[in-house]
Amino acid sequence: MPERIRWGVDLLDPGPAETLLEVGCGPGVAAELVCARLTTGRLLAVDRSPAAVARTSRRNAGHITAGRLTVRQASLPDLEVPDETIDAAYSINVNIFWTDPDGPAVAGLFRALRPGGRLLVLYGADAPTTGSRVTGPIAAAMSAAGLVDVAVTEGAGGSGVTGRRR
Repeated sequence: MPERIRWGVDLLDPGPAETLLEVGCGPGVAAELVCARLTTGRLLAVDRSPAAVARTSRRNAGHITAGRLTVRQASLPDLEVPDETIDAAYSINVNIFWTDPDGPAVAGLFRALRPGGRLLVLYGADAPTTGSRVTGPIAAAMSAAGLVDVAVTEGAGGSGVTGRRR
């Protein structure tokens, strides 16, 4: 288990009844850890890659059957999530947030968050995209989108930016 995944899920600290969104689910390792903490909550895991969606679905078949997980192929700019339906959205090592900080990614997630909902954009310590070069533009984009309590966070697993909807 990569340290960045364990660190990211611990930082997210999903509540058992929360509705969550994972952007860039990759092979489904974080989804597996998050779903293990859910009772009545649900996770929507998305990735633009059909191979990643297939891997996440295979790895988490039991969570899908139990109704805790839905896996969908979608790129973030094309993702449609009803407004104010997500308690927390997170990503780990997804580059669109810093390569296109003024694009639709953060604004779209802002609309999906419920009042008080959290957004965590995280990068592993081993990623080539760490540090202020990444966190600065992401923090600015989060603030511009209307998120509050925007903060840069660092830990053994990596660094990132967190914020919440007022």
